[in-house]
Amino acid sequence: MSRSLNKVMLIGNLGADPEVRSTNNGSRVATLSLATSRQWSGQGGEKQEKTEWHRVICWNNKGPGSQLADVAEKYMKKGDRVYIEGRIEYRTWEDREKQTRYVTEVIAREVLLLSSRGGGEGGGDVARAKATAKVAPEGKAESLEAFPEALDEEDDDLPF
Repeated sequence: MSRSLNKVMLIGNLGADPEVRSTNNGSRVATLSLATSRQWSGQGGEKQEKTEWHRVICWNNKGPGSQLADVAEKYMKKGDRVYIEGRIEYRTWEDREKQTRYVTEVIAREVLLLSSRGGGEGGGDVARAKATAKVAPEGKAESLEAFPEALDEEDDDLPF
């Protein structure tokens, strides 16, 4: 039996407030528009930048700690810096004009809010939601309590 891995990790900024809706069976889902950017120097030394936009889907799943759509609705807003971990999925569908449409989505499994809110009290509005206890890459932090002061800083240094 061969093993495979489908894992995506993104850190970026929300381009819009989350769009939250309910499905026909009562499940809640949030759609996020996440921007990631990379910068480099061109051959002539001029700075260049490219921004990629990612469609991120956050579902409310059964069980405690897995209400990602609710977290998105309550705590996220346009401009917030977030860490997303999940899997990539490709879907196709037929629109009303019978055209085949394609979409690439990241299905979130874990969401960390990296933005502090209004200079508050040590990351009081920082929220974490996911299905398991592992948080940061390389096991450097087991929970937000391990680095709340890093999340309050306004620069782009990452807490892990």
